[in-house]
Amino acid sequence: MDSVASATSDTAGVSTPAASADHSRFVQRIRRRYAADLPLLPPGLPDDTTMRAVVDRLRQEGRPLPAALRVMRQLVMERLAVLDVEQGAAMTDITQAMTHLAETALDIGVAHCRAELDAQYGQPRDAVGQEIDFWVVGMGKLGGRELNVSSDIDLIYVYEDDGQTEGPQRISAHEYFAQLSRRLSTLIGDVTEDGQVFRVDLALRPNGNSGPPAVSMAMLEEYFLVQGREWERFAWLKSRVVAPRESVRTGRALQLRSLVTPFVYRRYLDYGVFEGLRQLHRKIRDEAQRRAAGRPERANDVKLSRGGIREIEFIVQLLQVVRGGQFPEIRTRSTLKALSRLAARGLMKPETAAALAKGYDFLRRVEHRIQYLDDQQTHCLPGADEDIGWIARSLCLTCDSHACPLMDRLMEVRELVATEFDALLHDGVAPAAGGCRTGMCGGPPLPIDSEEFLDKLQPELAANVRRWAQQPRVQGLREESRLRLAKLIGRAALAVRQGECTMDAAQRFVDWVEPLLRRESYLALLVERPAVQGRLLRLLGLARWPMRYLMQHPGVIDELADARLLHERFDGPAFIQDLQARHDAWADHGEASEDALLDSVRRAHHAEVFRTLVRDVEGQISVEQVADELSLLADATLQCVIAWAWDRLKQKHRPSPRLAVIAYGKLGGKELGYGSDLDVVFLFEDDDDNASEIYGAFIRKLITWLTLRTAAGELFDIDTALRPNGNSGLLVTSLASFENYQAGRGSNTAWTWEHQAITRARFCAGDASLAERFEATRRAVLTAPRDPKALRDEVVAMRDKLRAARPVRAGFFDVKHSPGGMVDAEFALQYLILAHSAAHPELLANAGNIALLQRAEAAGLLPADVGREAADAYRELRRVQHRARLNEQSTALDGEAADALAPQRDAVLALWRAVFG
Repeated sequence: MDSVASATSDTAGVSTPAASADHSRFVQRIRRRYAADLPLLPPGLPDDTTMRAVVDRLRQEGRPLPAALRVMRQLVMERLAVLDVEQGAAMTDITQAMTHLAETALDIGVAHCRAELDAQYGQPRDAVGQEIDFWVVGMGKLGGRELNVSSDIDLIYVYEDDGQTEGPQRISAHEYFAQLSRRLSTLIGDVTEDGQVFRVDLALRPNGNSGPPAVSMAMLEEYFLVQGREWERFAWLKSRVVAPRESVRTGRALQLRSLVTPFVYRRYLDYGVFEGLRQLHRKIRDEAQRRAAGRPERANDVKLSRGGIREIEFIVQLLQVVRGGQFPEIRTRSTLKALSRLAARGLMKPETAAALAKGYDFLRRVEHRIQYLDDQQTHCLPGADEDIGWIARSLCLTCDSHACPLMDRLMEVRELVATEFDALLHDGVAPAAGGCRTGMCGGPPLPIDSEEFLDKLQPELAANVRRWAQQPRVQGLREESRLRLAKLIGRAALAVRQGECTMDAAQRFVDWVEPLLRRESYLALLVERPAVQGRLLRLLGLARWPMRYLMQHPGVIDELADARLLHERFDGPAFIQDLQARHDAWADHGEASEDALLDSVRRAHHAEVFRTLVRDVEGQISVEQVADELSLLADATLQCVIAWAWDRLKQKHRPSPRLAVIAYGKLGGKELGYGSDLDVVFLFEDDDDNASEIYGAFIRKLITWLTLRTAAGELFDIDTALRPNGNSGLLVTSLASFENYQAGRGSNTAWTWEHQAITRARFCAGDASLAERFEATRRAVLTAPRDPKALRDEVVAMRDKLRAARPVRAGFFDVKHSPGGMVDAEFALQYLILAHSAAHPELLANAGNIALLQRAEAAGLLPADVGREAADAYRELRRVQHRARLNEQSTALDGEAADALAPQRDAVLALWRAVFG
């Protein structure tokens, strides 16, 4: 790694290269032929302005436009060779200047060719008489502003709409733009006595060389929908309108983005592109090897050989296409910028991104020097020793008869790149020749519905797979998809044979796969990442509920690839910060629609729930820590959604709402479980005359944002029944009205059961300045004087009512609802708080049932050991309830399971007797 860094730092302008540009035969030819014209280019790095000025001057001297463009190109190339080879200019400066050269030539060329055609046919206009625009779309390195010094330019010509010209000799817009395309390609690409401006390649256009030279927006859209192939998505990733400049400046060309973006980037984790890229890479590498056959000098191709420039580009583009649908901030055409953004997003290790960036810079510098020699579009190191020596010296290296550090560094950089590339395409494991990773070795791959394949499975697994393998929905899948399914089931069978997972886990995996048969992106993810499938099988073997959650949210399986999964805890501020970054990224790309934001928050929430679930079933965190994480996650999610929904409220009258979300129940006590409802009350404090109407509309919008089921799934069920006057009351209440209601001021007052509920209430989201006032209200309610006997009777009556509503079968012990269960402990504690917190303020804190039971004993409100033993019992009952739900089992136990909890039941019953007699 250190030598890779030094290889590029030496070539970044820190040292003065010990080479001269006039070693280049191409530079020599320019200086001989255009000596009189070289002074036309002012000192420094050429830019658009200086290039246009040179073309204008040459035309004033009598040169026609084709000659002027070509001569200008020769002058620019000579200058870049001097700056690069002799002065150590930055690689990005050279590629930017080359990009300016192409853009300037194309902009001038489009204007010239359109003027000629307009004079003959008139301007093309659409059905309403508006002039039809024409765009030159730069692909590849031109689109990425990374053009090399002897590059061709990959172009696609697109026009805005159908129509016809307005002149006396009328032709269709399609014919007009076809002629324009041919003229422009000739103007730029033909070889004359002055050479050419750029070689023009139109092979990337729809239908390739058999397609029309120019396509309309409508034709392009249909092509993307019907015929667009996976490899074309990588090509269009770098697409950019490069001419005419006026269309870019006015934003008129931006409408093309609305077609290209959904074609390149999908709104889900798009692992299906791996095989498409693998096939494309295989073709390129095979072609490079074919061209090198019998010509050993072609083996050192810095672009196409193993570990070359193309593999760095593929690494970057693959991650962008897979992830860019959900993370728009990684969308960029620049390879170097993309590496930086992938690292910032956490999709690539920073040290890997830095090493690849340095390797890319080094390989591009070598590529440029190869091309300076003879102005040939080649990427192979020259065979002549003097040329190799010149390239080395230009990079501040020295080759002699004993050693060549240039070759050493090339080998090291290419090995680094190849290792990262192979790791990405093979999940970190390069497949061994003849190896078998599915357990189905021997002969060609078999599809999932093949009897031969099913016969190789364990009988019980085969029976489960056969249940759906012969169904029409499986028979209708593509052959590739049926092979992919077989690979996944084969791995599961092998994992059972090798003792890596249980048969139950494999069966659950089969059950999980069945609903996803047509959601190929998730199956592709597992095929591409066998280690993730291995972790998934282990997870499915530990509990049943993970399978249920994964069926609802299959996209979260990608979280299993993160090595940090088991060792980190939920971080609320970081979660909000990350979600805000999601929001800002969508906004920066003009895609911050409500749908995009709703999906973003759901995906983020599901991923965090899944991370907690994995840590839970792996035994890394306790039941209390699970509840803490889920509760904090709900708080953070609410905080984020409040801000986003308020920004999109039409009645918004201030930058942020004066709103408090009050959590009750499990969320209030930070005892939230998987899939729990959120019991919340909404309060506001705002002196605006229309505050009630504004906040009413806002809460309706907020609840919609929180409960709406989208393509990414659901978020929460919201229960607002604990608000003042219950379901008959307003959705949102002013703080003053809430205080009056709870304190019993006026005719509308809270019931005792509502005061029981407020023992576990807390501010969880909204305007933090309102938290203290709510807490003061809560404490005032809890410390208000009460008749102990009347309070005891009301609490017991409410407990009896609740028990009648949730009867338990005779002979069973329900850990929550039976006598001696969790509800008994909660009601006893609520009575103690309401009856004694005025004298014992240590009971006022919302510290959780376990801690408060211990405090009640320490305060002398319970006999010795009763509070401590009840707290321990409550903890164990919660643990049993939690494990039962994870395994989708009933919490009503009988037999040995119930007998095992007799000490806990007795401890809670002792608490009940101590409190209520």
